[in-house]
Amino acid sequence: MYGYLAGMDDTKPLALVTGASSGIGYELAKQFAENGYNLLLTAENGELHQAADEIRAHGAQVEAVRIDLAEPDGVDRLYAAVTALGQPVAAAALNAGVAKGGRFVENELVDELRLIDLNITSTVRLTKRLLPDMLARDEGKVLFTSSIAALLPGSYQAVYNASKSFLQSFAQALQEELKDTGLTITSLMPGPTETEIFRRAGMADTKVGQQKKDDPAKVAKDGFEALMRGKKKIVAGSARTRAQTLVSKILPDSVKAAAHGRMAEPGSADSSADKGTSEN
Repeated sequence: MYGYLAGMDDTKPLALVTGASSGIGYELAKQFAENGYNLLLTAENGELHQAADEIRAHGAQVEAVRIDLAEPDGVDRLYAAVTALGQPVAAAALNAGVAKGGRFVENELVDELRLIDLNITSTVRLTKRLLPDMLARDEGKVLFTSSIAALLPGSYQAVYNASKSFLQSFAQALQEELKDTGLTITSLMPGPTETEIFRRAGMADTKVGQQKKDDPAKVAKDGFEALMRGKKKIVAGSARTRAQTLVSKILPDSVKAAAHGRMAEPGSADSSADKGTSEN
């Protein structure tokens, strides 16, 4: 499993990217490769190894480890792969996540719990593994892929939006705890982005699923640059996304919940209206 980096050039720093097979995670991996990092990439699907081959074309040495981080031993297996490489993680982009659309009372509990296991539990477990190593060196950078969904009550995406709110709060708490160290924590907050997340969430028939979305390459570039500068958070993507974020700060929660519902309600794409606030 570790053959590609057996002769790793340890003059290059090592970056870890989760959820790296496509979308924002893939584009983040490209950013690291183009900026002088070697990479350890992970995802749970078979697209990972093709993605790794494409990233190698940007001049990086890349190890790809196919792991489902939602599984109880997923993080332990990933950390074992990190340890086997024999090089400290200089930067980590914790991007793995899934969404689930639909009415909470109608969704299968197993799907909602898997979302929590991946978006929240695995992120906490992996952060718990990585931060002590970084603190021992007094250096390191961590990027959490949150979302502008963290600011919105997620009607018809209740558990997903709540998971992003957790990540946002978690990142901000760690920023305070680590403010006197050489570590930095950055929260990446995209809006609706052109990835597979809406199709996989069963939201292809919603307004948010059908609307024009941001380019994942632009989102990743914004996130990478913010991480390198040690910024606490970055609302990434288009001017529309930034405007939505500003508006969400002043609207009452009840108004935001209703607007979100109009965008995410199953079958809402059939309506000609296109109002409300949306998220990634």
